[in-house]
Amino acid sequence: MPFEETSHTADWALRVWADDLPELFAEAARGMNALMGARPARGPAAQRTLSLSAPDAEALLVAFLSELVFAAEQERLMFTHFHVEILERPDEWELKAEMQSAPLESASKTIKAVTYHHLQIRPTAQGYETEIVFDV
Repeated sequence: MPFEETSHTADWALRVWADDLPELFAEAARGMNALMGARPARGPAAQRTLSLSAPDAEALLVAFLSELVFAAEQERLMFTHFHVEILERPDEWELKAEMQSAPLESASKTIKAVTYHHLQIRPTAQGYETEIVFDV
């Protein structure tokens, strides 16, 4: 798995790594699902497209994951497959994600918010990595 839970004093933290930025975002979403203990219900899958923009990659990641938290909490949906495209422009970053959703059968933990606490997407020799802290 290209993510792991890390210890954090009051909240949850997740370290994520991937070959490129789109996959980093997808793995962050999968890791967040794992942290929540999210389980999809049986039934037909639905497709959803999400378009977002933000001033930098970190803000874009927070916005993306926050949309998924909202869908889980308000719509009882979880997303299981992701095709993410990211475009860097001079003054903003754009994301387009094609996602497959399923009804959320259960989640053993609730995430209140995705935070900016020490959030930094770092290039590595293998691609990119980041640590995301979630308010619970």
